[in-house]
Amino acid sequence: MKSQQFLVVFATFLLSGFLGAQAQSSIKRVEPPNWWVGMKNSSLQLLVYGENITDWYPSIDYQGVSVERVTRVPNPNYLFIDLEIGAQARPGKVEMQFRKDGKVVATYAYPLLVREQAAADIKGFDNSDVMYLITPDRFVNGNPDNDYVEGMREKPDRTNPGGRHGGDIKGMIDRLDYIADMGFTAIWVNPVLENDMDSFSYHGYSTTDFYKVDPRYGSNEEYRKLADAARGKGIKLVMDMISNHCGSRHWWMDDLPMEDWINFPDEYVQTNHKKAVVQDPYVAQVDYKGFADGWFVKTMPDLNQRNDMMATYLIQNSIWWVEYLGLGGIRMDTYPYNDKDFMSNWSCAVMEEYPNFNIVGEEWVGNPAIVAFWQKGKENPNGYTSCLPSLMDFPLQEAMRKSLNEKKSSQAFLPLYEMLAQDFLYADPFNLVVFPDNHDMSRWYSQVNEDFGFFKLGLVYVLTTRGIPQIYYGTEVLLANPGTDSHGIIRSDFPGGWAGDKVNAFNGQGLTDKQKEAMAFIKKLVVWRNGAEVIHSGKLMHYVPEEGVYVFFRYNEKDKAMIVLNANEAPTALELGRFSQMLEGVSTGKDVLTGKVFELKDGITLPGKQPLVLELE
Repeated sequence: MKSQQFLVVFATFLLSGFLGAQAQSSIKRVEPPNWWVGMKNSSLQLLVYGENITDWYPSIDYQGVSVERVTRVPNPNYLFIDLEIGAQARPGKVEMQFRKDGKVVATYAYPLLVREQAAADIKGFDNSDVMYLITPDRFVNGNPDNDYVEGMREKPDRTNPGGRHGGDIKGMIDRLDYIADMGFTAIWVNPVLENDMDSFSYHGYSTTDFYKVDPRYGSNEEYRKLADAARGKGIKLVMDMISNHCGSRHWWMDDLPMEDWINFPDEYVQTNHKKAVVQDPYVAQVDYKGFADGWFVKTMPDLNQRNDMMATYLIQNSIWWVEYLGLGGIRMDTYPYNDKDFMSNWSCAVMEEYPNFNIVGEEWVGNPAIVAFWQKGKENPNGYTSCLPSLMDFPLQEAMRKSLNEKKSSQAFLPLYEMLAQDFLYADPFNLVVFPDNHDMSRWYSQVNEDFGFFKLGLVYVLTTRGIPQIYYGTEVLLANPGTDSHGIIRSDFPGGWAGDKVNAFNGQGLTDKQKEAMAFIKKLVVWRNGAEVIHSGKLMHYVPEEGVYVFFRYNEKDKAMIVLNANEAPTALELGRFSQMLEGVSTGKDVLTGKVFELKDGITLPGKQPLVLELE
């Protein structure tokens, strides 16, 4: 974005809109705070909030921009103004005049900006990427001066696992070189929008302003700087979004536009968490309503997306951030808890505006039939359709954990094999996001009971199977949460992210030999994967695991890779006759991880609890 545009948006946020003098005391907010010319969807709905503005009548005299409709709601402090921004519209400040009793009582200059070149062609994350998931408050404290912000409810307390520790956007910017050096090509950043809550605000999932970065993380301009700087290093920014709920301290909660702006506005009703009701052909509507309309917790009001103005607000908000940041993707939180018809409209609206984009939805359930329901192209019995390209592959993660915790090593990997065999349920299994862990579950090292061999087997599987891999920050240095499932411990501070840390993963100071080995292991595998087209777009063939050994191949017309996972403690002999279909014409395989060359004539001896990633020749 050009400097002049930055100044316009900066002023917009500081003043809640560039206001005429007469409107200063009356108009408090206009959202979205700006828009762009040349969008595919030429319609824009403004939420205008001020004191007793219901009997104001807006008008515009600006080429290519017109007021199409004004909606007045029960609360006299709101107007919803539908604009048409035609092809003739040019960037500038669109002056709106508000009249009452025929007299101009206020003016407002609304910024229309020029789009970045090729903004409509923004490319989303894909199979060639490896995502690095970051919880910003726990990664790097780049600016200690913003740890405490006057007027914000929660103060910093690094001694409290559930408190704010001070990580911020500048910290992520400062460590982009580290992220790039590790080979990661996308960063999924947990929410950084304002969370002015009384406690537990660090996680970011209780939004109190959908258009403003929390000042303890930085500013909108710094968020944009992160996106630009990351893009300059070949790293895409994936924004974590929430449309299901807001925080109970959101500014509108003290003055709702209308009673049905949120679900259950008069009494707290918690969601029943029964996800099967969405697909259940025999569902009672009271049960569906109890799931979709119920609140997560008392501090997270459930947004009513059946309200047309709420739905439009949320769709426009997502598009605003894609355009403002030049995003490389969206991760949508609690996907099935939203109204399902709204999510169809939302996903289609975003993808129509950005056809090359990607969105991954969170459907945390171990049943692939339920996960598959949401994906674009899936033919569902109830006729439900979606434009959602990707989902988090929780079923595969769960199967991998079960496989590596199987007491009989001879039975290891069978759950994983059987789960992958159900890929016929998905419209596009190669566009699923695969992962060993994330911010809501125990660390992978803890899930495998700190067994380093199993740790590596899981990482190799995630980084070589079909789909788009995601690695959680700190996995590379074996962060763990032994004896507890506390989210505050799971999301521990990254070592070296704070001045005075005795252990510093960025320069290796204080790391154990095993931590250094884990970091080198992940880096080598990720960097190799970045150049391995056969992993990005190749086909997959796997073989039924036998005696604790799982073998699968990735292949295309030019290359083949053979991945061998051995769950046995001792070295294991592997006969190769079963794999003749894939090994025809192949004589050797070079292990990506060690450089060792294996002769592939009759059989090979597998090291105990070790993966092999063989490039076949």
